[in-house]
Amino acid sequence: MSDTDGKIRCDACPVLCYIRDGLRGACDRYANIGGNLVRVDPHVLLEKTIAGGGKVVSFLERSRDWDGRMIEPGSTFVTAIGAGTTYPDYKPAPFIVAAEVDGVDMVTVVTEGIFSYCGVKVKIDTDRHLGPECAAVRVAGEQVGHVTTAEYGSQMLSLGGVRHLTGGSKKEGRVTCEALLDLCNGKPVDASVDGGARVTIEAGKPPIINGVLEERMRVGCGSATIGLFARQWQGHVDEVVVVDDHITGVLSEHQAGKFLGVPETGIRMKGHRSTPGRYFKVAQPGTGWGGTDLSDPLTILRPFDSKEAWPGLRMLMVSTTGEHFAYFELDGELRPVEREMPAPLKLSVERIAENCEPALTTVLFMGGAGGSLRAGVTENPVRLTRSVKDERTRVTCGGAPVYVWPGGGITFMVDVTRLPANAFGYVPTPALVAPIEFTLRRDDYAVLGGHMENIRSVREMAGDGRRLIGPHPDNPWPLKAAP
Repeated sequence: MSDTDGKIRCDACPVLCYIRDGLRGACDRYANIGGNLVRVDPHVLLEKTIAGGGKVVSFLERSRDWDGRMIEPGSTFVTAIGAGTTYPDYKPAPFIVAAEVDGVDMVTVVTEGIFSYCGVKVKIDTDRHLGPECAAVRVAGEQVGHVTTAEYGSQMLSLGGVRHLTGGSKKEGRVTCEALLDLCNGKPVDASVDGGARVTIEAGKPPIINGVLEERMRVGCGSATIGLFARQWQGHVDEVVVVDDHITGVLSEHQAGKFLGVPETGIRMKGHRSTPGRYFKVAQPGTGWGGTDLSDPLTILRPFDSKEAWPGLRMLMVSTTGEHFAYFELDGELRPVEREMPAPLKLSVERIAENCEPALTTVLFMGGAGGSLRAGVTENPVRLTRSVKDERTRVTCGGAPVYVWPGGGITFMVDVTRLPANAFGYVPTPALVAPIEFTLRRDDYAVLGGHMENIRSVREMAGDGRRLIGPHPDNPWPLKAAP
């Protein structure tokens, strides 16, 4: 729609920008070019193989604009990246593409969804304490999410969601949207946790915590570390304490030590004893030894029992990543005195570190594909939901596989590193724009009440403004017949 000043109105989102010739809308995704509303970013298509080579290549290695070649239907997948949206929602999806795959007529419905109900789940591989559970996570001073339940060797954040996007101040919504967009597009975000740490997170990269690059994810809790390495300590040390914020392990009391015949040492621990050789709450959470606030591990020990301990008793204390370690021997008064660590124990500490996986940050985009988006697929949206739950319709995000949650609606999660670069956009409502594709058999699409009159052949997709890239090597090929 245009006005008398030569501006045109963009209806790709609820903001309804009026755009002058040569300028872009608020989202930077649509522009007025000579009085025509034009999608700025190229429309991305996945090409399965190099012509004549048959080699699957990564989109990180290959990207080129359209060169005029004919499309092979079974080898080209039309993603929603750069395709445009269904807004206003009564319209059919921007592209409903048909192709024959292995003798089966398939349809892929392609749209960029506007997601107000979305966020990211962030898994940070570290033992270091980021902050109390439920503590606010802030970017540029605005709350964008919170710390959630820790998992085995990882701290977890839940960021975004409709409350932060639209339920707070305008600045909170804008900052939240920017942070989500950067995380989903593989860019670093600096955040802070109330009562906790400063952290730089970037999908697929190690986290930076309080300015320090994290290198390792722990091999296991303190008890698990005892079980893994007890045999390697046998004969080289009398006692081992593996310091851990969650479960600290003690070799002589642990079942692994009992099995190997390790004698009682008279060690007495602070904290709450759970089962033999396993202790909770030996210290407060922190960024020191094993995710505790300890800089001196001896502070978790009470005086040794003189009835069982002996002068010269050898003790190794080590963290769950092997980052912190120390070797002690008891003096004549049964007090631990730090000594130079024997070579076999150095080797065992190195083995603990070797068995730690590299620390990474994982970012999962999570969004709900609501009824309005589904109207671009079918005139009867609930049938699409049922088809997805029955696995007759495959959902992908930029060609990447997704996990669809059970229960009502189409709520999905996707690993953002499995999508091509810059696959996500935004609108200043604020909301994220994410690609979503629905692939199913053509006859099933008709049963759904699909927009059959809008189907076009994949061969018609050749043209300017489109970019071919290779598929991600770890992604299954999205264009195949449903079971």
